[in-house]
Amino acid sequence: MLDEDYLILSTIHSSKGQEWKSVYVLNVVDGCMPSDVGAGTSAELEEERRLLYVAMTRAKDDLHLVVPQCFFTHSQHSHGDRHVYASRTRFIPEKLLGLFDRTNWPTASVDGVTRGPSQGPRIDIGARMRGMWR
Repeated sequence: MLDEDYLILSTIHSSKGQEWKSVYVLNVVDGCMPSDVGAGTSAELEEERRLLYVAMTRAKDDLHLVVPQCFFTHSQHSHGDRHVYASRTRFIPEKLLGLFDRTNWPTASVDGVTRGPSQGPRIDIGARMRGMWR
């Protein structure tokens, strides 16, 4: 039904008491879950663990925990690759991984040459921006 065809974006805090058919929890990595600022004391760490529990228990049918391998950052030296590598949250230890189905995203091409037709034409945004300022 059209009335049921929508997406709800929510914070973990505001999701308390709610329930959805499918839930995607993003950035389930150390630094985000638990947050760097929320892991100072053991009480703060336990609160972060409870927040992940709340997020995971909002799903009726499907739960997806998204664990990115790296993040883009602006704060690295200009000669670096501008990525910071991430590790799975400490709240899901190695011994529990057997309880999860694991899926990987398709690998990206290293050379950037193999582009499918659905990705559209390759555009040099930098050259277009420079052309606007001439």
